[in-house]
Amino acid sequence: MFTTEIYQQRRQKLVQQFEAGVILLLGNIDSPFNASDNCYRFRQDSSFLYFCGVDHPGFAVVLDIETGREILFGEEQSLDDVIWSGSQPTLENRAERIGIAEVMPISQLGGLLATSTIAGKSIHYLPTCRTDNKLRLGELLQKDPGAVDKEISPALIKAVVALRSIKGEEEVAELDAAADLGYQLHTTAMGMAREGVYGGEIAGALEAVAARAGRMLSFPPIVTTHGEVLHNHQRDNLLQNGDLLLVDAGVESDLHYASDHTRTTPVGGEFDPRQRDIYQVVLACTARAKELIRPDINYLDVHLSVCQTLVEGLRSLGLMRGNVEQAVAAGAHSLFMPHGLGHQLGLDVHDMEDLGEDYVGYDDNIQRSSQFGLSGLRLGRKLENGFVLTVEPGIYFIPKLIEQWKHEGRHAEFINYAKLNGYFDFGGIRLEDDLLVTRDGSRLLGRPIPLQIDEIEKIVD
Repeated sequence: MFTTEIYQQRRQKLVQQFEAGVILLLGNIDSPFNASDNCYRFRQDSSFLYFCGVDHPGFAVVLDIETGREILFGEEQSLDDVIWSGSQPTLENRAERIGIAEVMPISQLGGLLATSTIAGKSIHYLPTCRTDNKLRLGELLQKDPGAVDKEISPALIKAVVALRSIKGEEEVAELDAAADLGYQLHTTAMGMAREGVYGGEIAGALEAVAARAGRMLSFPPIVTTHGEVLHNHQRDNLLQNGDLLLVDAGVESDLHYASDHTRTTPVGGEFDPRQRDIYQVVLACTARAKELIRPDINYLDVHLSVCQTLVEGLRSLGLMRGNVEQAVAAGAHSLFMPHGLGHQLGLDVHDMEDLGEDYVGYDDNIQRSSQFGLSGLRLGRKLENGFVLTVEPGIYFIPKLIEQWKHEGRHAEFINYAKLNGYFDFGGIRLEDDLLVTRDGSRLLGRPIPLQIDEIEKIVD
C-alpha cells in the first residue's frame, strides 16, 4: 500500500469537488465459479483501490461531503475465517492504515444510506461492470437493479477521472515496475517464436512469468499467428516458420498498476521482405507518435498524424495511392488500421473505462467521431503532464473486410485492391509501448522491449 497520507489526500480532493451529499465507494466481493467457496482470483475495484487501498473482498467506504465523516464498512473475521484463511487485520486496523477514523459492520451500510436519503442527501456512486455489484447496489439503495445504471453520478465519474488521470510519483513508480516485468514477459514470448511451438505454450509461459513474481496478468493475453483478428484469444495455433507471432500482453505491479505491450515477431527469427516492409511502416508510425506526444496536444491529432504516416508508408509500397491528407480524412486508411492509436493506462489496462469510455477519453472540446476506425479511438482529448497512455499502431490485412470494401468500391481512389490480393495470407502487425506524458514531451515506461528489426530477429532462440 501507499502511505496513509496519500489515501487521505485523494479522498479529500474528491470530496472537495462536491457541495453536498454522500459518496459511496463500493469494493468488490469474491466471485465463485463453481462453488461458493471456490472463487476466481480476487481483483479489487480500481477506484476503491485508488481512494481506499484495501485489497480484500467485502469492504465499502462512505464519505459524507457536508460533515467530513468517513466510514469504512466491513466484517470482522470469524474463527472459521481464521482457520481457513489465516489471521487478517481487524476492521479498525485497516481503517487506521488508510486514515479513516470510523468503522461499521457492512450489514449497517444499507441503513446508513437509507437514513442519508431520508435526510435529503444525494447518494453519489460509480457505475460498475460487475453484475454482483449491480445487485448489491440495488439492494443497498433500495432500487431495482435495472435502475442502478440510470442513476449513477456523472459528477462523481468526472471527479474520479480528473484525479486518476494525473499519475503521482508513487503511481509512476508502480507503472515502471509493471513495465519492467512486461519486458520479461515479451522477451520470453519472443524467444519462443519457433516452429513447432503452440500458442498455448507461450500463453502459459507468460502466466508463469507473472506468477513467479507474485503478480497477475493485467488482461487475458493475445498470443496468435492471426494478428488480423484484433482480439484473438485462440491459442491452439501451431507456429510455423514464416508466420508472424503477435503477442499483446501485460502484467500488474504489486499494487495492481498495469502494463500493456504488443510485439510482433517472425517465427524462426527472420522477417521475409514483405513482412519487413510492413513492419517498417508500423515502426515509423510508432516513432511519429512518440515524437508528437506532449502536454496540450489532442491525442486525436496525434492519431490522425500517425494515420498519415501509415498512408505514406503503404503508398510507397503500392498498396495505397492518391493524396495522403484526403485519404485519412475520408477514412480510407482504416481498412488497414480499424482501431485507435491508444488509451489511458493505470490501475486498469484500459484505465477507468468501466466508468464510461467517453468520460475518460473525450471531453466537451473533443467528441468521438462516428467514422469507421476513428470511432474506435479510445483517447482523443488533450494530453496533460502526468497522463499515462499506450501507443499501438498496427497494419492488418482482414480478408472479409477487404472483400467487402472492394465489392462496394469503397475508397477505390485511395486503395490498390488488385495488389491486396497478394496479402490475404499476411495476418497483422501491431507494436505497442507505454508512455508517461512529461512537462516537455514523454518518456517510455520501464525497460525498453526490443523493437527494431535487428533486435527482434536476434532474440528468437
